[in-house]
Amino acid sequence: MTGKALAEKAELAVDTISRLEKGNNEPDELTIAKLAKATRFPVEFFTEQDPEEIDTASVSFRSFSKMSARERDAAISAGSLGLQLNDWVEARFGLPKANLIDLSYETSPSVAAMLLRQHWSLGERPIGNMLGLLETQGVRVFSLSENTASVNAFSFWRDNKPFVFLNNFKTAESSIFDTAHELGHLVMHKHGDPKESRAAEREADAFASAFLMPENDVKARMPRPVSLEIVLKAKMRWRVSAMAMAYRLHNLGIVTEWQYKNLCIELTKRRYRSEEPVGIERETSIVWKKILLQLWQERTTKTDIAKALRLPLDELEGLIWNLAGVVETPERSPRGNLRAVS
Repeated sequence: MTGKALAEKAELAVDTISRLEKGNNEPDELTIAKLAKATRFPVEFFTEQDPEEIDTASVSFRSFSKMSARERDAAISAGSLGLQLNDWVEARFGLPKANLIDLSYETSPSVAAMLLRQHWSLGERPIGNMLGLLETQGVRVFSLSENTASVNAFSFWRDNKPFVFLNNFKTAESSIFDTAHELGHLVMHKHGDPKESRAAEREADAFASAFLMPENDVKARMPRPVSLEIVLKAKMRWRVSAMAMAYRLHNLGIVTEWQYKNLCIELTKRRYRSEEPVGIERETSIVWKKILLQLWQERTTKTDIAKALRLPLDELEGLIWNLAGVVETPERSPRGNLRAVS
């Protein structure tokens, strides 16, 4: 909301909202109560210390050029709440340590992708669970709590820990590519300011393509000549969108410019440009599933977590929406190996 919209909803003067935002006035109890009612946040949220602000200069946004300032600010705010949740979790669980390497010196995204695969001993096989892979390597993954279509994903480093926020309103294939794209930013642009750079976005895209579809594996596995049906079968193997698969084949010289244009035309006719009529199952988080299961065993619910963080339940849900999947009850699920910290 704009300041004016918030003022109207809270039945406060616009100047009051402006002064509060600038820290020029301390609000009285009635003002806080009105703000809490208008925003549906608990009163306690407004009396806590300010949430940690994310340095916007260190954040890389996917599709930055398509994003409005309002959408960017909403995403950054969601990121601040995500940091609060992460701190709460890390005080109770021993999460995997970051195991990324600094590839900011590398000018070739394809080489950077190969080096990271070597570091993680992945070989050239397809990635079975991109989300789970990042989590096991110490990346903290959250959902975007704001349903802003133009914010595909964003990432940043904080206290030498990598964070990725994903838009889960897209296809499963697009989310996987977005995850790999942000991984590219984390390893290639750790020390830079990529948000304004079209070149950095192209590098992250090239990294994601090479990381998800290694050149040697694609060249060895793709039959010739390449037909539309072969592309649709191949996309299932490498777990990417049909369009991304066709682009990779063109980029590697496996299909010609003319063949690539025809493939794009046919894929568009079959609605593969904006969706995946035949798609893969959405990936789910390994870490969040274990955390929620452990907390369930301790009879700690999401409502309890939201209350501890002074957040509305829907804001908490937004941060892990669609990540954990269905959490099995202890009677039906083996105990996870996530280590609780006393």
